[in-house]
Amino acid sequence: MKAKLFSQDGKIKGDIELPAAAFDAPVNEHVIYLVIKALQANQRQGTSKTKGRAEVSGGGRKPWKQKGTGRARAGSNTSPVWRRGGKAHGPDPRDYWTAIPQKLRRVALSSALSSRALDEKVFVVDGLTVEKPKTKTMVSLFKNLSCDGKKNLVLVDGNQTNIYLAGRNIKNCCIKNIAELNAYDVVSHDTVIFGASNLLTSVEK
Repeated sequence: MKAKLFSQDGKIKGDIELPAAAFDAPVNEHVIYLVIKALQANQRQGTSKTKGRAEVSGGGRKPWKQKGTGRARAGSNTSPVWRRGGKAHGPDPRDYWTAIPQKLRRVALSSALSSRALDEKVFVVDGLTVEKPKTKTMVSLFKNLSCDGKKNLVLVDGNQTNIYLAGRNIKNCCIKNIAELNAYDVVSHDTVIFGASNLLTSVEK
């Protein structure tokens, strides 16, 4: 499996061989689904809460006598059918966290990367650097790569502050450290752009 290798100014330098372990693996869509579902669940706060009839203020005495008034029977003003009453079967705080086995993470990531590689949506820029945090620098790069207007995932290594600042105002552009890469990032973007050729080895490891 190969990907196009570009220079800093977006000119094609040739092709580069992609590691087979990460980019030429069988695409297991079900594993991708399981991992993405767990990743999204782990991001949920789970803090939604409503008060039940035992928690709202009021109650205590019977609003009116049981018989003879002509109105419906009522035992408490905290009933869910009353205005300002408690919520029936409302949400309570809960933990949505799900454990993801490391092996499952790796299979999902390699499947997602292999899928993008098969579609020729993986690009490598030879030594991506930004001297000044200018948005037009990244816009020009995406235009030269024919990626403008698409959802682009740019992978960098280490503290690349200028690259982050240059791309943060671009719509649908995500700049992420290679160590934080996961299957959801790959699937949710149209193209995957590696900021250096040595990052391919990092993904393989």
